Amino acid sequence: MSVDYALDKYFKVTFSDDKTVAYLQMSDWDKDFKCQIETLEQFLRGHQIRYGLQHDTLGRIVSHSEEYQYSRTPIAMGTEPIHGENGVIELKFDLGEQGTPRPLETVDGKVDYKEITRLNNVKKGQLIATRTPPKPGVPGTTVTGETVPCKPGKETHFKVGKNVLVNPEKTAMYAAIDGLLTITEKGKINVFPIYEINGDVDYSIGNIDFVGTVVIRGNVLSGFRIKAAGDIRVTGFVEGAELEAEGSIDISGGIIGYNKGYVKAGHNVKSSFVQDGNVIAGADITISQSIMHSNIRAGQNVICNGAKGLIVGGVVQAGEKVIARTIGNTMSTATVIEVGVLPELRNELSELRTQLKQQVESMDKTDKALYLLNQLAAAGQLSPDKLALRVKLNVTKKSNMSEQNEIKDRMLEIERMLEDTGIAKVEIVKTIYGGAKIVIGRYTRFIKDPTQRVSFYYQDGDISMVPLI
Repeated sequence: MSVDYALDKYFKVTFSDDKTVAYLQMSDWDKDFKCQIETLEQFLRGHQIRYGLQHDTLGRIVSHSEEYQYSRTPIAMGTEPIHGENGVIELKFDLGEQGTPRPLETVDGKVDYKEITRLNNVKKGQLIATRTPPKPGVPGTTVTGETVPCKPGKETHFKVGKNVLVNPEKTAMYAAIDGLLTITEKGKINVFPIYEINGDVDYSIGNIDFVGTVVIRGNVLSGFRIKAAGDIRVTGFVEGAELEAEGSIDISGGIIGYNKGYVKAGHNVKSSFVQDGNVIAGADITISQSIMHSNIRAGQNVICNGAKGLIVGGVVQAGEKVIARTIGNTMSTATVIEVGVLPELRNELSELRTQLKQQVESMDKTDKALYLLNQLAAAGQLSPDKLALRVKLNVTKKSNMSEQNEIKDRMLEIERMLEDTGIAKVEIVKTIYGGAKIVIGRYTRFIKDPTQRVSFYYQDGDISMVPLI
């Protein structure tokens, strides 16, 4: 009888599912049982255990076997993989309150309402952001000696905008000029100078088209246009004017649109109210008082839950959520709330389909030309100029295939985003009245009776209404 066979009578070896732990269980025992630790280790090696043996535990099992009659004891421990850490971009400024008007509180506790503009100004050469490279991770090892792979950290890169510099190591970003630090569409970091108007935008000022941030300490009158590569701040009212900013727009007084003009921001829009207006934002639209008979479109959220928090009439669209205190009124004014709507993505998808069609047609022409050239080559009739053309067409084909794959990947990504209505939601803090219509993705729900404190979301092919928690 072999030693291993003898020990098989007394011991059973088992493993955890991931083989990072091996267990020894005594299946039989008698008072005459004796075993050397070397013999037990040899027995375990015969069961494929190559790594992480717990020698102290094995010694105890050999010397005090009676203690282990009924237990399942870990006798070998592998190592778990340590997954890599993603690279991190750390902004050295808090932009959470960017462009938000807030009165200055002085040291003696008084509030100075004349000083409401405190922007994220930076000096030339000032550190704006740092980049920490990813960490690769450490593989693990099973008790049988196999390697458990780890996930490497993902790389991250600075999104370089205007008037910023990155050091050669690409670990730090600095301001290239004195100006206002601004995050524009797609997260680009910029430093913009500020253009300030101390009064109304009227015939004495005219239209404004500026590469930085525009501050208007007055009203913007009907028919005028302001375009800014940074933010727009208006301390007064905006009438039927056109405001367009790549960053955010903040209007302290409110918007009276007269059903003409628009307010459009790449990032956020904030205002006290909107009446007969058109407002578009790449991210959030936050209205403290009311939205009345207006067309509102936000890439992410529309928030109207202040003291009044009223939405009545018009159409409100949001990529993710609409949160309001009251929607509609007792007169059942038609009010449409749509969530999960991303028209920009749908437009991009349409453009990508056109591009893909053009690429396929171009590829077809390239393939036909290459077929003819390859036939000439096979017949030994390829002249030097046609040889050069053949090389050029092969490079073009490779580039075309790469572009097609990029287009297809982006199309698939957009299609998945358009199908995902899991985050789409409408929340009513107080009351929603009859006449309101809730649209989520391809689904519609009409509201007939006033209902208080509810939330609407998509579930199992329909729009569900549940009490607001």
